[in-house]
Amino acid sequence: MKLGYFLSSEEHGPRDLVQHARMAQEQGFEALWISDHYHPWNDEQGQSPFVWGTIGALSETVSMPITTAVTCPTVRIHPAVIAQAAATAAVQCEGRFVLGVGSGEALNEHVLGSHWPSADVRLEMLEEAIGIIRTLHQGDELTHHGKHYTVENARVYTVPERPVPIYVSAFGPKAVRLAARCGDGYMSVGPAGDLVEQYRAEGGRGPAQSGLKVCYAESEEDAVATAHRLWPNDGLPGELAQVLPTPRHFEQASELVTPEMIRSAIPCGPDPEKYAEKIKEFADAGFDEVYVQQIGSNQREFFDFWAKEVVPLIDV
Repeated sequence: MKLGYFLSSEEHGPRDLVQHARMAQEQGFEALWISDHYHPWNDEQGQSPFVWGTIGALSETVSMPITTAVTCPTVRIHPAVIAQAAATAAVQCEGRFVLGVGSGEALNEHVLGSHWPSADVRLEMLEEAIGIIRTLHQGDELTHHGKHYTVENARVYTVPERPVPIYVSAFGPKAVRLAARCGDGYMSVGPAGDLVEQYRAEGGRGPAQSGLKVCYAESEEDAVATAHRLWPNDGLPGELAQVLPTPRHFEQASELVTPEMIRSAIPCGPDPEKYAEKIKEFADAGFDEVYVQQIGSNQREFFDFWAKEVVPLIDV
């Protein structure tokens, strides 16, 4: 199994993210995820740099593959523009770039005043957007008059030698079906083995990636408190993450999330066995790659802990 590091654009500024990437590479992580947000989930997280600028800096700093986790190419930014951004990123990264896409969250996509569509319509828009991006990455001129998007005489001139791989994020059966049909790989969070099985059964042949939040600290109580302060939204159920429009709404909903809920969901504290056991869950679920995100500001301490105490216990 490939182990990568998940750069949190919601929690850290662009210069810090570049430094975290450098440390991740030094400590043996093999690849990077980076989140693509307009807003953080809550004000306590406190950041949200433009991901494409950060990727440019990362391309000059590390040699690891980089995947957006994930970009919504449907509402806030037109897919023809995302096609240009992704092509440039792939050239900067010398082919080590993957465009991870998903149907998005109102939190980020409502900011221009557009109506936030239903889930089925969002998936329909995503499929059309993927088609536009793939066509533009061929370097030819495109005119497209589709159900959701219009493109006129567009051509992306700066393109990589090979088309940019597109991985699709999916958390339910309909989205997994789209990922298998349209994606070069599958993305999720958590060890959801049933979704990996569906992805394979539907014909998906690309890598299956997932993300794991952790919180290392010298005591479990300190780690739980940090994770609960910064990421209580991780405990919200159902479709709330897709439909709540502002960090304030997430803060209100997260009042229902207790520290004990976070303790049971996120590996916290100084026990390396917890982290190694969680990685094994992802391997048993069929994932090919897992991207680990350390919650909080003590990134250097986490990387030292991971390399010295967790990695020797991982056997997948």
